[in-house]
Amino acid sequence: MAIKFQYNKTSLGELGKQLKMRQKALPTIKSKESALRLEVKRAKDSANDYRSKYDALVAQYDYMVSLWGEFDCTLLKISDVELSTQKIAGVRIPILGDVIFDQKQFDIFSSPAWYSDGVALLKQIAVLGIQAAVFTRQMELLDYARRKTTQKVNLYEKVQIPGYEDAIRKIKRFMEDEENLSKSAQKIVKTRQQQQTTAEEGSAV
Repeated sequence: MAIKFQYNKTSLGELGKQLKMRQKALPTIKSKESALRLEVKRAKDSANDYRSKYDALVAQYDYMVSLWGEFDCTLLKISDVELSTQKIAGVRIPILGDVIFDQKQFDIFSSPAWYSDGVALLKQIAVLGIQAAVFTRQMELLDYARRKTTQKVNLYEKVQIPGYEDAIRKIKRFMEDEENLSKSAQKIVKTRQQQQTTAEEGSAV
């Protein structure tokens, strides 16, 4: 990224302000990046944990697969999933509240004996699956913010701060050279004036 500047004190002052602002902000942005990295890992671990519990529970009842053909699928459905939002490291993420089920009554005497256990099992599986999905979404949102923050850290650290420092060096060097040239010119003029005065005084004698 090319820093636009002019070789004068106004430009030097403005570049100095921009440089200080970025140098001051960089530690805060780095802290945010570290916090987001930690939260991404936490959300990912939680998502994997709920996914593992989900898979383990499903595997535990593999032997019932043939029985599910008898199950009345209209007995249970999810009517609502209560979600709230929470801000973590400046990022709004979903937090799971309750999973509301709409459950039809069934005759425990005429229905298969395992129906009650089947309904309870389906509820458990549904909640675990939703928890895994919510934590996966948390991870995605946090990781997106983390990537954007990392980009900003790299932009400040590797591009803008060195760019402003380089531009400031160039302006200072130019102004020093200009001052030296001005002093040299003044010396030359002074020397010539002295020589001219001496010559005039000599001719007058």
